[in-house]
Amino acid sequence: MFNGQSSGYKRKMTARSIPVYTPIRYLLFDLGGTLMHARGDWEPVHDRADAALARTLSGYNIKLDAQVFRTRLHEYYDQRDKDFQETTYHFVLRELLKEFGYDEIPESVLRSALDALYLITQKNWELESDTIETLERLKAENYRLGIFSNAGDDKDVQDLVESFGIRHHFDFVLTSAACFYRKPHLRAFEIALARWNATPAEAVMIGDSLEADIVGAKQAGMTSIWITRRAQFKDEDIRRIKPDFSLRKLSELLPTLERIAISRR
Repeated sequence: MFNGQSSGYKRKMTARSIPVYTPIRYLLFDLGGTLMHARGDWEPVHDRADAALARTLSGYNIKLDAQVFRTRLHEYYDQRDKDFQETTYHFVLRELLKEFGYDEIPESVLRSALDALYLITQKNWELESDTIETLERLKAENYRLGIFSNAGDDKDVQDLVESFGIRHHFDFVLTSAACFYRKPHLRAFEIALARWNATPAEAVMIGDSLEADIVGAKQAGMTSIWITRRAQFKDEDIRRIKPDFSLRKLSELLPTLERIAISRR
């Protein structure tokens, strides 16, 4: 729903007090929950994925209980949700195997095990029905598009974007696994904007997470657009965090951007 009271209006003044308006040129998207969604519940998917990882390792005579791996992941999740610094699946797996006496595991073995895991989880992701049409319309209007995804494995995200056939729409696909920082950490947004050499006033963050996407964008000085159809939040979150705009779906994005442009003239 368009909110005229929070239009993300940006204006600066010259020495002669003549208003100079900053147009929106750059759109930074979240991935999971925004451009794509889960087909089904994650718990059984994770069970199968962890089992695939353990089977792959067993082929190299490495024994690891799949439940132990998932438990350790959740321990690291608790920490990264506090400092917003990414802990990759690769790091967790390598450190866990060291604890069990496997000190010199080749990188190729670790990658094979993780690829087996992601082969399962990637099948649970599906593009939103309006993603491709929306991206095409935005590109036709000369917006520059990028992705920043909080993710524990960069290759997983890159493979997903390739499999959906949408990479050509984006100038870059960044992940927290690749740059170390998770949204809403300010550094995550600074790194993304630096890819364009863009200022916050020229950019919009579009995502489903109030805490990661909306809070992070506001801290960075960017306009924030909240996509609500997959959003998970508590009542206290919506009272505390106020996006500039709230939209039900991606297809509402272009009309909203047009309204922002009008409001900045």
